[in-house]
Formats: sequence, C-alpha cells, structure tokens
Amino acid sequence: MTASNPLLQQFDLPHYSAILPAHVEPAVDAILADNRVAIADLLSQQSGTPSWNGLVLALDELGARLGRAWSPVSHLNAVCNNAELRAAYEACLPKLSEYWTEIGQNQPLFQAYEALAGSPEAGGFEVAQKTILEHSLRDFRLSGINLPEAEQQRYGAIQMKLSELGSKFSNQLLDATQAWTKHVTEEAALAGLTDSAKAQMKQAAEAKGLDGWLISLEFPSYYAVMTYADDRALREELYAAYCTRASDQSPHAGQFGTRASDQSPHAGQFGTRASEQGPNAGQFDNGPVMAQILDLRQELAKLLGFAHYGELSLASKMADSTEQVLSFLRDLAVRSKPFAAQDLSELQAFAFDQGCADLQSWDLGYYSEKLREQRYSISQEILRAYFPIDRVLGGLFAIVERLYGIQIKELSGFDSWHPDVRLFEIEENGQPVGRFFFDLYARANKRGGAWMDGARDHRRAADGELISPVANLVCNFTPAVEGQPALLTHDEVTTLFHEFGHGLHHLLTRVEHAGASGINGVAWDAVELPSQFMENWCWEPQGLALISGHHQSGEPLPQDLLDKMLAAKNFQSGLMMVRQLEFSLFDFELHATHGDGRNVLEVLEGIRDEVSVLRPPAYNRFPNSFAHIFAGGYAAGYYSYKWAEVLSADAFSRFEEEGVLNPQTGHAFREAILARGGSQEPMLLFVDFRGRTPTIDALLRHCGLSEEAA
Repeated sequence: MTASNPLLQQFDLPHYSAILPAHVEPAVDAILADNRVAIADLLSQQSGTPSWNGLVLALDELGARLGRAWSPVSHLNAVCNNAELRAAYEACLPKLSEYWTEIGQNQPLFQAYEALAGSPEAGGFEVAQKTILEHSLRDFRLSGINLPEAEQQRYGAIQMKLSELGSKFSNQLLDATQAWTKHVTEEAALAGLTDSAKAQMKQAAEAKGLDGWLISLEFPSYYAVMTYADDRALREELYAAYCTRASDQSPHAGQFGTRASDQSPHAGQFGTRASEQGPNAGQFDNGPVMAQILDLRQELAKLLGFAHYGELSLASKMADSTEQVLSFLRDLAVRSKPFAAQDLSELQAFAFDQGCADLQSWDLGYYSEKLREQRYSISQEILRAYFPIDRVLGGLFAIVERLYGIQIKELSGFDSWHPDVRLFEIEENGQPVGRFFFDLYARANKRGGAWMDGARDHRRAADGELISPVANLVCNFTPAVEGQPALLTHDEVTTLFHEFGHGLHHLLTRVEHAGASGINGVAWDAVELPSQFMENWCWEPQGLALISGHHQSGEPLPQDLLDKMLAAKNFQSGLMMVRQLEFSLFDFELHATHGDGRNVLEVLEGIRDEVSVLRPPAYNRFPNSFAHIFAGGYAAGYYSYKWAEVLSADAFSRFEEEGVLNPQTGHAFREAILARGGSQEPMLLFVDFRGRTPTIDALLRHCGLSEEAA
C-alpha cells in the first residue's frame, strides 16, 4: 500500500514498501559522509562557549536524519528477513559502528560538551537537559575518550566486530529455527492437539504445497506440541530440535564440557556421533560466536578500566554494583526455590499417577497443563475462546484511555511491510500524540519473540516543529485460521500488554529533547518498569471484563471461569521464578567471571546447581539461542526483568490501594514515569510516584511466594 491520507504524511511515517536492498548501503554511505562534514563544520564554527542549540540540538538533527534511514531498515531485517536485505543490512553495520565510535572518541566534541556543561547557560537548563549532558559525558568516557590512540583504535575494532557477531548470532538462530520442520500425514500422530493448533499446522502445510500438517519451531507451533501432544516421542523430538537450535557438532562439543557419559539415551537419534547436538548439529553453530563475543566484551571492559563486562554494564544502570545485583538475585532464589521444589514434587506425583514415572523436560508443559485443568478446571485453550484479538485490543485501549486521558483510533491508507500490519493513533484533547504499528502474528522470515522499537522519537526539531513519536510493536501470536479471528491465550494477552507498556513509555513522553525522550536515556534495568506494570491489568477482574468476550457469542468471561483463572494465577509460580533467576544469574555470572577457566555450559551448570530443581538433558544448548544477551541489549543485564518487576509490582500496589482504573492514580503514574522518560534517574521518578523507595513485598505477594500470599 502507498500512503493516500495526507494527514499521515505530515508525520513522516517510514515508507517501508519503497525500501529496496540495493538502496540501503548507498543511502547510509551518503548520510554518514554528510554527517561527518556537518560535525566538522559545527565544531569549526564554535566560537567561545557552545550553546545547546548549536551543539546538542544540531547533533540531534544529524542523528534523526540517520535514524529516519536506518530505523526502518533495521526493523525490516527483523520482520521481513531475506538474503538481499540481510546482506545490505550487514554491509552497513561496520560503517555505523565506526561512525558512532568516531563520535564517542571525538576530542573536540567532548570538550565542547564539557564547556557547555560548565557554562552559565547550563545553569538555567531544564532537568532533562542537565541529565542529557551528564549522560553524554559519561558515554564519552565509556567510548574510550581518555584512552591512548592505539587503544581507541582497538576499542573501535572491538565494537565493529561485536556488531557483526551480534547480527550473525541472530541470523543463525533465525536460520536454525526455520531449518527444521516435521511433516505429519497421519492425524493420529497429533492426538491431544487443539483444533486451532491443527488448523494452523494444516495451513502451514498448504502454504508449502503439502498435504497433512506441518510442525515448525516457530513458537505457536512449538508451544502447541509441548503443551497438548499426547505422543511423548513427538514432544521429545520437538523439544530436542528446539533446545539445540544453532548448536554444535562434534569438533566443537568439547568447548561446552560435553562428556559421553552425560549424553541422554536418546542422543543417538540426532546423528551418528553422540556429541552432535540436535538434528541440524553444527550447521548454524552459535558456539564460536558466543566465545568471540564474550572474549571481546571482556577485552572492552578491561580497556575501559573495569574488572569485567558486568561492571561496564552497570556503569549506566540503576544497580550500584555486581555484589548488589547478585545479592538481589540470590535472595530471590533462596526465597523461591522451596516453592519451586514443591511445584515440581506435585507435578511429578501427578505425572506418575498418569503413567509417567520419569518426568523429563519435554513432559513439563504437557503434564503442567493437565494438572492445571484437573486442579482448576481451566486451560489456556478454554480461555483462548474469550480473547479474540479485536476484543483484547479494544479492552487494552479502553484501560489506557481511562487511566491516561487519551484516545486511540485505527488508521488506514498507510504504507506497510505486510498485510497483517495495523496502524493506530493516540490523541489527547483532539490532538495527535503519537502513532504505533502492530505486527502481531508469527510467520516465516520474522524474528521470534516480542518487542517494541522506536521508529520516530518525540522531540522539538531545530525549526521549532514538534516531531510526534512512532513505535513498532511486534509479537509472534498464532494467526487467524479457517475464518475465525486470531484467538490469544492469556499468556499471549499478557505479552501484548507488556509490549504495549513499552510503547506507551515511548509514545506518552513529554520530554522534547531526543536524548531523554521516551525510553532514550532510561537505565536499562528500569526500562521494563512500564511494560511489566501493564501486565497487572490482565489479572484484574475490572481489566478482564474489558479485554474478554467469547469470539462467537460476545459473552463476557463467565464468573466461574474468572474465579478459576484467578485461583490459577500463581500455579507453578515457584518454577517460573527460578527459571527466570537461572537466566538472570547465568547471564551476570557469565559476564562477571569470564576468563576463570569455565566455559559457557559449565557456568550454566553451576547456576543450575544453585537454583534449578529439574535438570534438562545434557544435549540442551539453551545459551546458543539466548538472543537477549548475545544479539540484544541485555548482556549482563537480563536481571533487569526481575529488578524492574520489583518496581512495577510496588508501583501497581498504589493502584490496588486507590482503584485499578482510578484516573487520578493513572495520571500520577503517567506524569511521574511515562511522561518524564529518561530525564531523571529512575529511582527519583519512582519515589516521586510512590512516595517512598520500593520494597520486594508486593512482588512476592503477586507471585504467591510470601506468607501473605499463601
């Protein structure tokens, strides 16, 4: 589609359909060359003390021009990946890395920022401007501004290589995910699966010109088999394919500490050599990529004077020290592990009664769902019928409209990257505030998971125009099949609310300076506060009344189902907590102890000794697909989810006290947290809203891991 609505064009939405791979590298080259000339001119024209407009705002303009070109390319590479676009994207990565390193190590630019920060003008700056200057000076130092020239060059080379390796990790994970499918021609093999899951698999087979059903490693397909398939061998086969994505073959197996005695009795099905991991062993192996990334991160930290990459990561986060992070996580683990052990014991007893005497990783989802059904007479599939996508979206919008005094409407006639994409606009008092794209469904050539990224930042341009923000909100839900609307599980509903919380943080900012607008400048361990905060309304009866309605009759979620659902809220919350703590501790320990002689899997096994209650099989290669820390922004920062969950649970407790749909409380949260973006340190913003520092009590109560909850 091409944009036909002139109102939309003034907001400078990206023209996704007009982007061709052949255009990408020449456009980026031209903009980088122009920007370099502009920066040199800017610095040559500085006479006396720099001004905000002449320095910071001028650089913001250059960054915005580059962002307008690169942001949609990066987005398309994630949601419509193909060989040509991937090649163009990767050709630009080292050039962009070099450019940003140049800026971070530009001594005259650094001196100009120092002069501005110490100028009389700075004394009258808004708090956001002061924070931006403070963070900018910090970031110059973290870019090696004070290093000798040779070490600066090494810093640049490391950053360039890390950019390349992160993209390689992501590509190999995507390729490995798409490389495995299972064609099923006998419906009996799919016994236990829901009609909707089988319809989706049938649709996938038809798209490939096949009869029967096609199982893939895209999450909706994987989830359906692991949760409902009666065939245990099928579950194990799929589990093994999924947890060995992008993993190693025989020559590399030793680096992960694999011993022949560790091998599962089923490992032989994956190849002639027991040390091969999974059906595509070695073809997309991320093992060497991880090793290089970790070595380079450690070298980078040492260059900048930090003991390890964990310390470097914390230099721009809320947490004060390695010890504080590890103490926080281990305290949660000590509190949670007894609950997790009890959850597992109950599940093992239930599975034993069902004829499974040796509960394994590929049995957890299946027997957990059956136990949930037996205990609470409820299942995700029963609930799915009450969460058609449009009802969920309508309810989500109604909640935030009531809380934040905004209105949301859907737009048409816009340029898009896929027919399923939808565009919405937020208004306040009849005036547009921002726009967001929704790309909600799983498909081929689309990165897995769910995320928000900014397509445009809210800011005041040099000509005085106020630029409105634009967000991309991406999920991987099961698409509509056989004429029915897309129906979400309740887990998917919470994912949607989570990502929309990130979107609101980006869209409802009132900060007009790019460096602190929306999520820009927000400490990474606080950035999950608005997203996890939004999830709470998925569990509140008042929220559920707005987001649920049977897809055929429109009947609201019956009271008995609501009661069962709320009763089941903390089902296996101990197991879920220790799983997240395993990921968080593994990530931080991996980066804080790199070089101590342990390899990746040995670090992971040590953490599992500490917090896990059920060990996966030895062939499991979870780290090879841990994109959050190897291809995303969460390296030595995955703990942020739990850290921010403390903040979000405590923030929501004020709504519990004052009314979960109380507009006054919503206004207070918007103005204290969402509107102020990265303009002040997160703890100051939290205290401004809550009136005190956070406590862990609300999180433990919400998760059912406290005496009060019990």
